Amino acid sequence: MHKNPTHIAVLLTCYNRKKKTLSCLDDLFKCILPEAYKLSVFLVDDSSTDGTAEAVKQQFPRVQLIYGNGSLYWNRGMHLAWQKAKEKADFDYYLWLNDDTDLMPDALIEMLECAALQQNSAIICGAICSRITHSFSYGGRDADGKEVLPDNDMPECNVINGNCVLVSREICNRVGMLDPVYPHAIGDHEYGLRAAKNGFTSVTTRKFIGYCERNDALPAWCYSKVPLKKRISALYSPLGNSHPYYFFLFERKYYGLPKAVKHYLTIHLRLLLPSLWK
Repeated sequence: MHKNPTHIAVLLTCYNRKKKTLSCLDDLFKCILPEAYKLSVFLVDDSSTDGTAEAVKQQFPRVQLIYGNGSLYWNRGMHLAWQKAKEKADFDYYLWLNDDTDLMPDALIEMLECAALQQNSAIICGAICSRITHSFSYGGRDADGKEVLPDNDMPECNVINGNCVLVSREICNRVGMLDPVYPHAIGDHEYGLRAAKNGFTSVTTRKFIGYCERNDALPAWCYSKVPLKKRISALYSPLGNSHPYYFFLFERKYYGLPKAVKHYLTIHLRLLLPSLWK
């Protein structure tokens, strides 16, 4: 009697990064997958104009394309991919994957082994490094914001980056999906904290499992040389990591109203007087 395969839904979203998206998918399908494991890939194309969807159809016909309206961004795009996956089947695992992240050949094995060692009761946050320096770029961070480096003990993370994250069915059934209230950023951080509230930890992998270059540049709204009108536009862009409204909702939920109000005010103070911050 044949055992049913363990089924993994891979979730991605993209917009006008054809080369990166194709590279990401190429590395994903080159990953070593244990026997009796099966991948289904759900990719939201948020109205790309550079031919991404057409190229994916041609080169990776296995990928299930979902079309966005151009206003989903990362978090809502990932939420839609997850929603469509859940409508399709009751998957054993859900793997978040950023399209600018290139996986190493043994990435899936490492993620699945870590999940098994945690008895599927922890979110597995893939440790990502720079291809140039081989130093940490994305993954988990502790309560002080310090990088959680890969280690054989699978150290716990307080905050997770969504570059490559494995969520078991058990966790998904209790915690749910990414919260679509957040358009772009914050959703991955919020999910890890929501899981913790429900009794699930987040741990990092035992080694680096992929490559992605780190973006340390400050947003445009932090620079005094940028005109105020453009600074306001940048701060309130859905692509911003510190959008005052969404950041306030997030902090109020997890850190309390006083801290949320304080940061709401200081963000706007920095917007008006960026030269005060060095």
